[in-house]
Amino acid sequence: MIPVADTIVLEDSEIQWDFVRSGGPGGQNVNKVATAVVLRFDVAGSPSLAEDVKERLASIAGRRMTEAGVLVIKAQRFRSQERNREDALERLQELVALALVRPRRRIRTRPTASSRARRLESKHKTAMKKGLRQGVDHKDA
Repeated sequence: MIPVADTIVLEDSEIQWDFVRSGGPGGQNVNKVATAVVLRFDVAGSPSLAEDVKERLASIAGRRMTEAGVLVIKAQRFRSQERNREDALERLQELVALALVRPRRRIRTRPTASSRARRLESKHKTAMKKGLRQGVDHKDA
């Protein structure tokens, strides 16, 4: 069981681990040992998450979410498989914790009288400035 927040715990069976060879430094070890970790979490089929959390997680995850609703996290920052596994798990926990936070609804407010006056004064000044750019009419002379 993986604790994400006080109210949410993910089951181990909901997470699928794949181990692949990692790129980057590591010498011969890179060519022989599968140290990179690919974590797959089926968000769409998860019984642990509420629907609104699933939607927010899908928008936060972006390209890491497949069309089937599976979140894919690849960790290859470290040279050991265990540390990469911990890194992938931490990143999953952070994403789910972010998705748990409900965004605050914006309360519409009216503009203040002084801000309306400033806006109109700015418009008047701009109109005056552009009016001064007009050519002089020489028909009267």
